[in-house]
Amino acid sequence: MAKLKLDLHGIYNRGDKIEAELNRIMDEAIDRRIELVEIIPGKGSGQLKKRVLRFLNQPEIRKLYHRVEKDSKNYGRIFVHFRHK
Repeated sequence: MAKLKLDLHGIYNRGDKIEAELNRIMDEAIDRRIELVEIIPGKGSGQLKKRVLRFLNQPEIRKLYHRVEKDSKNYGRIFVHFRHK
């Protein structure tokens, strides 16, 4: 199974860059028909993870993927699953 990975550690304090990278990885997953995207907001205070989850819950973004899974073993990791037709 093909997978894309986005590590947000380097841009955690740059709101405009975070949004751009999230949009880019979602577009790339759709274009390349990737089934899984791993987003790493890191553990930290949890604010970046909340921001990523808010992004993913936007109606126009929500319709692009199948489901979101929060890693139960690693708090600082989110999986976005796609089902391509």
